[in-house]
Amino acid sequence: MPAPAPPGVYHSRSRVTRRRVALAAAGLALLLLGYLLGRLQDGSADPAPAAAAPVAPPPSSPSPSPSPSETEEEAPVGGIDAYTTIQAESATNQQGTEYEDTEDEGGGQNVGWVNNGDWLRYDQVNFGTTPATRFAARVASDVGDGVTGRVELRLDSPAAAPIGGLTVGNMGGWQNWQTQTTVITPTTGLHTLFITFASDSGTEFLNLNYFAFGH
Repeated sequence: MPAPAPPGVYHSRSRVTRRRVALAAAGLALLLLGYLLGRLQDGSADPAPAAAAPVAPPPSSPSPSPSPSETEEEAPVGGIDAYTTIQAESATNQQGTEYEDTEDEGGGQNVGWVNNGDWLRYDQVNFGTTPATRFAARVASDVGDGVTGRVELRLDSPAAAPIGGLTVGNMGGWQNWQTQTTVITPTTGLHTLFITFASDSGTEFLNLNYFAFGH
């Protein structure tokens, strides 16, 4: 039987064993600490996903405007609409005539004292694209029996050839109003309108209240 080891040997072995246990525990603690640090770093490196920005729908294309062929004909644009009632006293310029209060329906004024060589001018009368073919005028006269005068329509110059006209005579009074109509040369576009007056009698023969054109 071998002899027991001396006490000093036991004390040395015991210290070595404790040292190994302590070193092992320390190593395990370091491993755990490293693992936890790694998890924390991994967590902070992965930010929360940002909310996706809403995607705006593509702008809608405007509806195409209808072509002129798809719409009804519109009233002339610009100037004086030839197809509305035009008051005679609204002339841009005139020669030889005077204005007076009218007794015709609607009141207002009429052009009077009309004689041979007088005229009225209306700027920018718009006949549009569909030709005007008729002319109507509100007229009155108390000229002597057998005396007549003529109302003539001219475009852009008082010396231009007439596109139409009316012959008027005695109507029984200077405020005895009648509407007279006539056919004219088909007319379109924007024009300066001259209404000229002619008479062989050399006397005043007409009052004019208003007028209009038609198709």
